[in-house]
Amino acid sequence: MITLQNDRIYLRMLEPQDLQFLSNVENNPEFWTISQTTQPFTNYTLSQYIEQAHQDIYESKQQRWVICQQQTSTIIGFIDLFDFDIRNSRVGLGIVIADKNDRKKGYATDSLELILSYIFNHLFIRQIFVNILTDNTASRKLFSKFGFQLAGVKKDWIRENNLYKDEAIYQLIRKDL
Repeated sequence: MITLQNDRIYLRMLEPQDLQFLSNVENNPEFWTISQTTQPFTNYTLSQYIEQAHQDIYESKQQRWVICQQQTSTIIGFIDLFDFDIRNSRVGLGIVIADKNDRKKGYATDSLELILSYIFNHLFIRQIFVNILTDNTASRKLFSKFGFQLAGVKKDWIRENNLYKDEAIYQLIRKDL
């Protein structure tokens, strides 16, 4: 099993003992807008998802990494690869730091640095894209810091309650791959 790490965090694949944390994140309405979730997931459904998480990204077209603090092994979030398209050499990326108290501490930055190295140097993918609500300033700054560039804005793309929000797409393209 591949584990990506630095001195503060490590990224690893989902394991059965992650069920409760996964359930807490997936069933938290705070994240439903961006994930387009419309109803809670059952523990059975999530355990089935974890069971399939061992599949190779080439087969499943997605991969979820668990973000853990290095010293305590405490889970703090997830980093997801999705819409993996080997033919066009691209993949989507998403990050969630679950607890607000763990945000703005550099965990997303560390995770992004590790996963970008994996994507470019292990998967040899040329292009990464992220979808970010335009009012999510922290995420826009994070991805811009790593060279992601605004490719466009989808107007009134995401409905949250009775309000429509714009969603930006950012891309990072490695010309040398």
